[in-house]
Amino acid sequence: MKINKIHHIAIICADYAKSKHFYTQVLGLPIKAEAYRAERDSYKLDLAINGTYQIELFSFPNPPKRPSRPEAVGLRHVAFEVDNITETHLELGRQGIDCEAIRVDEFTQKRFFFIADPDGLPIEFYEA
Repeated sequence: MKINKIHHIAIICADYAKSKHFYTQVLGLPIKAEAYRAERDSYKLDLAINGTYQIELFSFPNPPKRPSRPEAVGLRHVAFEVDNITETHLELGRQGIDCEAIRVDEFTQKRFFFIADPDGLPIEFYEA
């Protein structure tokens, strides 16, 4: 078996409109496709990341809350690589997003910081 790359990351949100705004307007991810699945009362929004990766944003009625942040079993966080960590931090702050302080990875010496999406999913921004 040979794995070529990550195909997509799936995220379930509690408030579709709020999360759609966050991922498309705040983070600026372009929409590839959007569908409403009436039989599941569920939206599915495909978002592009630099033409290579994709986030699938799902809504379902009454999804359970995340049990802890970020140490719950399962996906710990999503990390996005950016060219300028300081500018990214400032831009998100200008948009009213609560950003943790910029830190330095002790192993790579690269700078990074975290924010949370509307449902509290930790999102990391990591210096290229």
